[in-house]
Amino acid sequence: MKRNVGRRDRIVRAVVGIWLLVVASAAFSEDKHDRAAIAAIAGLGLLQNALTCFCGGNFLFGIDTTSDAE
Repeated sequence: MKRNVGRRDRIVRAVVGIWLLVVASAAFSEDKHDRAAIAAIAGLGLLQNALTCFCGGNFLFGIDTTSDAE
């Protein structure tokens, strides 16, 4: 897999991913399990993108953010 997630994009994905996991935790504690599951899956997906520097959606659409000024 070729990297297609740049530095800034990676930071944004990590921050939003962590925020979504916090939202999922809060929703779960309020017995809103559907909302918690959706937020957790989205958050884990974004964190996976940030850790691997690869995004399948970017790959499909031909987007490469690694050329950002780093």
